[in-house]
Amino acid sequence: MKIISNSALRAFAADHPQAEAPLQGWRRVIEKNSFANWAELKAAFNAVDKVNELAVFDIGGNKYRLVAYIRFEKQILYIKAVLTHREYDKGAWKS
Repeated sequence: MKIISNSALRAFAADHPQAEAPLQGWRRVIEKNSFANWAELKAAFNAVDKVNELAVFDIGGNKYRLVAYIRFEKQILYIKAVLTHREYDKGAWKS
């Protein structure tokens, strides 16, 4: 699956260096796999929830949230936001 855009991961990790390893681990799993549907994604990532049309991944032992829109038919994942748990709880990513 292709990620758009990996620069969002790098930018977040620049501000939160401890997030770099778990984010890059997540990226490698996404890029090395093809997920045909939500069930296959959920099987690979137990810590992912569907919120309306978005996938919300818990990353780094629940310290970070990655919000993405996934086009399974095109094998593309669009990163909408990478947040700390606290930032996610504030809900600004929903707009």
